[in-house]
Amino acid sequence: MLNTEIVTHDYNHNEIWTKILARLKAELGEDICNSWFARVKIAKQEADTVYLTVPTRFLKNWLDTHYLETLIGHWSQEISNIGNVIIEVRDATRANKKTPAAAQNSTNNNVKATNEPKTAAERAQIAWATAQSSNGNNIIESSPLDSRYTFDNFVICSSNELGHAAALQLAKPAEQNVVAFNPFYIHSSVGLGKTHLLQAIAHESVNAKKLNVLYLTAEKFMYHFVTAITSKNALNFKEKLRSIDVLIVDDMQFLQGPVVKREFSHLLNTMLDAGRQVIVAADCPPSELENLDERTKSRFSGGLVAELGGFDRNARYEILKQRANYLSKQALFTLNDDVLEYVSTVVNSNGRDLEGALTRLIAHQQLTKSAISMDMIQKIIQDLVNVSTPRSVKIEEIQRLVAKHYNVPKTDLLSARRSRAIVRPRQVAMYLSKTLTLRSLPEIGRRFGGRDHTTVLHAVRKVEELRSEDSVFASEIDNLRRMLLE
Repeated sequence: MLNTEIVTHDYNHNEIWTKILARLKAELGEDICNSWFARVKIAKQEADTVYLTVPTRFLKNWLDTHYLETLIGHWSQEISNIGNVIIEVRDATRANKKTPAAAQNSTNNNVKATNEPKTAAERAQIAWATAQSSNGNNIIESSPLDSRYTFDNFVICSSNELGHAAALQLAKPAEQNVVAFNPFYIHSSVGLGKTHLLQAIAHESVNAKKLNVLYLTAEKFMYHFVTAITSKNALNFKEKLRSIDVLIVDDMQFLQGPVVKREFSHLLNTMLDAGRQVIVAADCPPSELENLDERTKSRFSGGLVAELGGFDRNARYEILKQRANYLSKQALFTLNDDVLEYVSTVVNSNGRDLEGALTRLIAHQQLTKSAISMDMIQKIIQDLVNVSTPRSVKIEEIQRLVAKHYNVPKTDLLSARRSRAIVRPRQVAMYLSKTLTLRSLPEIGRRFGGRDHTTVLHAVRKVEELRSEDSVFASEIDNLRRMLLE
């Protein structure tokens, strides 16, 4: 909020800041702008100086180091006499009763003390940000990292022990400069820790090994590649990619476009052949990545593939406890261990649902100013209770089960044969693939011998028609579904 007692100029500073944010988004991209400027607030204007506030010392340090001149330039475009921008930490501003001039002098004399990070997560975030700013890479901007996603904050249980151990080994300095396994491929359902591990590796690799690390989502990789092509910087873009030490790509299942996929395949081969580390995460094993060619999937499978499973009750409790401790530092609230124990028992799907349940309880307590009872908890999180992650059914499993049920070779389901003894089982398998997986009609067609999507659509409609007309056949399909989902 503006301090109208101090501001002596007839400007709508909030409208000006909105215009500046729009220009920053056009210059830097929406993701980067949101990461660094979304929590900036206007405090006041005094003479030729605009005062902005941010919630953390890290963000102040980062903006002062990398964007202060940019901010001064944008403000001076809007208000001609502006020659300085001062960024302050909001908590420190409330606690510090010095005048703005005295506060600025104190800041100038004690920069090191003011910007010194207190936590390991904050130090890791600063190391990451510093590494990104010093690598001379103006074409490829790494995705920002969440300071909470470190190895110290990762909850280990039996279902993710291998993935965590492998990630830790890759990130920590080795006795010999030898890559133990490359590439490293992590897969799991949503909310089970893939992104957490990837970002922990990025933090640690920069902090401990001083490596040139590039962390991107698949969507970000596509964006940079398309931007490089349209700006005629494709060759420079490729050279920059080939100069990095560690490539980390999240959400690989979303990589799309033949040109982008081909370029990624070339990049993967180049980095692996040069002994540089590649780390990838997706929601399925390499063999099920429909959007990549067989050679790329084979190279992923040739490294270490680790699946992250669901959390046990103890792990869910630790996740809730850790998150509750973090949030308690941001606002005053109390949740006793009985509440955390109950939530960790009944919400058994994934980490995101656990965090969502905790956020609801805290919000209810803060907004209603009432204590949380067990009946209230059940009502608030009832849609999350006992929501287990559905079993992931694979097309290969469907094909095997249907072939066994109808006593036909699986290869016949994929062949061009059109005898009735083969067509009906093939249609059933296509129908189950469409109703039990998230695969598209063209993807299913490719998995059944390269058939067109219209063939799959016809099979689905035919099976639905037969189910409505023949109760025995409908029961047969239901039994196959239950067997696949058990």
